[in-house]
Amino acid sequence: MAGRKTYSLISWNVNGIRAASRKGFLDWLRTERPDIAALQETKAHVEQLSESLIHPDGYESYWNSSDRKKGYSGTVTYTRVSPLLATMHFGEPLLDEEGRVVMLEYEPFYLFNVYFPNGGSGEHRLKYKLDFYERFLRLIEAFRKKKPVILCGDVNTAHTEIDLARPKENEKTSGFMPVERAWIDALVKRGYLDTFRLFHEGPEHYSWWDMKTRSRERNVGWRIDYFFVSDELKRNIRDAFILSDVHGSDHCPVGLKLEF
Repeated sequence: MAGRKTYSLISWNVNGIRAASRKGFLDWLRTERPDIAALQETKAHVEQLSESLIHPDGYESYWNSSDRKKGYSGTVTYTRVSPLLATMHFGEPLLDEEGRVVMLEYEPFYLFNVYFPNGGSGEHRLKYKLDFYERFLRLIEAFRKKKPVILCGDVNTAHTEIDLARPKENEKTSGFMPVERAWIDALVKRGYLDTFRLFHEGPEHYSWWDMKTRSRERNVGWRIDYFFVSDELKRNIRDAFILSDVHGSDHCPVGLKLEF
C-alpha cells in the first residue's frame, strides 16, 4: 500500500524579492524547506535576478512579472514537487497585466498564488481591486469543476473585526471597507475555508504591520494573508499557522499542511 503524501506550503508577501534576499530569504528557505513557497510582491523580472534566486537548491520556480512596469507587483512559486501544469496567464487582461497570479496544478489540487490589488490609492484602484476580486472568483470556480482549489496570498483585506487590531478606526480604510470584506464573505459562502481559523479562533493573530509606525513591536497589525481551500479538501488539512517571528518584510509568512 502506498504511503500518504504530505504537502507543506508557505505563502509570503516578501515586499521585494531582492530586498528579501539581502535580509536572509534564501537561508530561511533552506532552513524551513517547505514543499511549496508562494511569494507575492516580488517587484522583479527574472532577468534582474541572480541564479540563486531563480533556482534555489532543490526548487523549481515559476515567475509572473508586471507587464505595466518594472519593480512593481509580481509573484513567484517555488516548488520541490514538479507540477503537472503551470499557468501565469488566463486570457483576461485584468488578471494578467500586473503579474499577480501563478497557478500550479498538482495531482490532488490547483494552487493559486495571488497578490491581490491594494485599493488604497484612490477610487480607480478600489474599483480595480473589486473587479479583480470578481473575475478571480469566477476563474477559480471554473477550475474547481475539475479538481479542488487552494488559494493563497496577500488578499489585501482583513475579513472580520478580530483580523485587525483596530477595526473601528479602519472601517473606512481600504483593506477593511465593507465592500471589500463582502468579497471574502462571498468566497466563504461558495465553500472556501479560511484554514487558519480552523485551528485558531482568537484575536491578535496578524500577518502585516505598518513599518512606518513600528506597529510590529506592539503587534498592532492586520491578518490579510491567507490560505483558503475549497471544502473538498477539509479532511486533508493537518495544520495552518502564521510564522510571526519571521522577519524580512512588513508581512510574515503564513502556512498550511495537507495530507493525502
